[in-house]
Amino acid sequence: MNTKIKEFFEWSDLFDYMVTRQLSHIRENWELTWDDGEKIYKPEEESYAEVINALVTEISILEPPELYHDNEDCLAAYCKQRLGWDIQKVGNRWLGSDYASILEQGGFNDIDEKNLVLAACGRVKAAIDRGQLHFDDMEKFHRKIGCASDKCGIDNQVIPSP
Repeated sequence: MNTKIKEFFEWSDLFDYMVTRQLSHIRENWELTWDDGEKIYKPEEESYAEVINALVTEISILEPPELYHDNEDCLAAYCKQRLGWDIQKVGNRWLGSDYASILEQGGFNDIDEKNLVLAACGRVKAAIDRGQLHFDDMEKFHRKIGCASDKCGIDNQVIPSP
């Protein structure tokens, strides 16, 4: 088990806001509570804690792919070929639609979420290799790249600083 990957997902200011809040229409209890003693998100009724804990464990035992963009490409190909999206790959990036939507919609054809999980594992490893040892560190870096400010987030929405 890769402890650096597990530690990457420890209590975060931004994870709830950027990940589980997007699913609040499915489960109202989207805010996670960190259990510092157990080093897991505390399982609560109707929360995503158990799912997130299992996903973090799964990612931490996988061998990260060297070319995780290949896994993302499989998801994008589904959107392009089967859904008819007008997207194109330029370098390592898919353009023409919101990248999160490409991954989300492409995931509907991803058996056992294999490509999604491997892509996530590869992205986390890439972040750690670049000295971004926590989810909040990675997102702060992405916000700086995206809008040259630590107050802008995806689609220029304001996100609280960690």
